Amino acid sequence: MDKTVLKRNILFGLLLVSFIIVFEIILARLHLPAWPAFLVMIQFFVVHEDLAKAPEIIVGGLFGIVCAVLIDPFKAASGPILGMEAAKLSFIGAFVYAIVMLKDLLPHVFNSHAFLFFLVSSIAKASGDHPRPYVWMIVELVFGLVFVAGILGMNRVVESVLAGADTAGRERA
Repeated sequence: MDKTVLKRNILFGLLLVSFIIVFEIILARLHLPAWPAFLVMIQFFVVHEDLAKAPEIIVGGLFGIVCAVLIDPFKAASGPILGMEAAKLSFIGAFVYAIVMLKDLLPHVFNSHAFLFFLVSSIAKASGDHPRPYVWMIVELVFGLVFVAGILGMNRVVESVLAGADTAGRERA
């Protein structure tokens, strides 16, 4: 492995682990769930830290959580007619179909991030651990943006440190 890549990975890894621990503690002290923000962070890594994709993650994620909220009134309204299982499946089908049909028209809203957040939010709701989807939305938006900014900042710090080390190495030679 290239020494520069190894140095970069070591430094970035230490900064990232520190960042995660600090925010896990902060969110726990605030009695806020960390998973919505961490899901933003993971998705940001999935898109190779492409800042242009951050709005799709944030807005799509919010839309996914909103849909996890909307499924209940939909089931309440259509369940007596369709049956509860058919109502649930109809909502999911319409949600997925909307993503497929509208992803090119409204990519910030209708995307894979929305589907992932819908899935995770639905699982969290079903866990029975006092679901708070409106809190999830706030955490996803506020701390998700903090996490994106933090990752970008960590990259700048790493680049700066490595550039400084390269400069110092050349001066010694």
